Amino acid sequence: MVIRRMARAALARSVALAVGAALLLPVSPAVARSREPEPPKPRPVPDRSLLERPGIQAHPGGPGTPAPPTGLSAKSWLVADAHTGEVLAAHDAHRKLPPASTLKALFAVTVLPRVAAGTGHTVTDGELADIGSGSSLVGVEPGYRYRVEDLWRGVFLSSGNDAVRALASMNGGVEETVRQMQAKARSLGALDTTVVSPDGYDAEGQVSSAYDLAVIGREGLTHPDFVRYGSTRLADFPGGRVTFPIQNTNRLLTGEDGVAAYRGLIGVKNGYTSNAGYTLIAAAEREGRTVIATVMNPQDGGHAVYEEARALLDWGFAAVGRVRPVGSLLAPPPRPAPAAATLPAVATPRPLAVSVAQREESTDPGWSTGSLLGGGALLLLVGAAVVHGRRRGAAHG
Repeated sequence: MVIRRMARAALARSVALAVGAALLLPVSPAVARSREPEPPKPRPVPDRSLLERPGIQAHPGGPGTPAPPTGLSAKSWLVADAHTGEVLAAHDAHRKLPPASTLKALFAVTVLPRVAAGTGHTVTDGELADIGSGSSLVGVEPGYRYRVEDLWRGVFLSSGNDAVRALASMNGGVEETVRQMQAKARSLGALDTTVVSPDGYDAEGQVSSAYDLAVIGREGLTHPDFVRYGSTRLADFPGGRVTFPIQNTNRLLTGEDGVAAYRGLIGVKNGYTSNAGYTLIAAAEREGRTVIATVMNPQDGGHAVYEEARALLDWGFAAVGRVRPVGSLLAPPPRPAPAAATLPAVATPRPLAVSVAQREESTDPGWSTGSLLGGGALLLLVGAAVVHGRRRGAAHG
């Protein structure tokens, strides 16, 4: 009887030790790879210095990829993949020029998060006192209370400098808003931009660039309200005693005055002053891709800004993913602290608000090497406990 019990105890001990040892064996590399997929390889960082050079900057694409449009009259232009921020081609991208009302895109990305939707504001005479002569106006009347949403429609559709001044007052005043806009431009890497007036009205020293306008426009595409206002064609505006319809002045969006509407256009902002000429930030989405183009001061007339933007968008959709980029709209990563021994940060594109349905995917992580080792150690302890228990039973039985 005792011999039988000792035999059973020895067998149990052998089994437990064998199981524990088997689980403690190293997992083969092939199994580990099948359980834990390798991280995606980082995309090559474009050479930013190309955009500092004068003239057209573009790399040739593969077979069937057309060359960038030639013969454009704009002093400066750029076309980019809005999702990745990769600049596909550009001409004098960092040339500093007056931006006109395209600067309202910077005003919007700065102030939209700071002024709560659904609130109201009674406009005063003082808020509208210093609007520049000849400014575009939506029809804001002092003494009347306006909803924030109506004022934003006045900014985006009618390019109303009066609506900008009312919203700036809600944001702490014109000077504070200009300071915030300048700080926002710096944080985005839009280093060519100097803000003097929040509405883009001609002011001494106020400049931006095709590169900066693309950076600002791309930032706007990450905000759903910005996209909604920028892509609105028609709206009703409460202009004091009466409500009247207003229409977006971006003809590439509305298809007015002999300019055909561009399929998939989602804004962003157009502008004009006698000093700046015509300027435009245009973005469009087709088949899951979003392309953004900026055009500054074309020399071939008023409609040229739209037709040249159309040509750039067409080429952008044909070239995206098929040409090597010449730069990036993403802000450079911050420099690490001198004493920090860390890997350099990599700028990550932010998701665009224009993206349609997003699908959540979950994967079974399986058993990792660590969990297998932990399980083996646990079973080894259980096996040892079983053997010890049987020894105690044999001693007392």
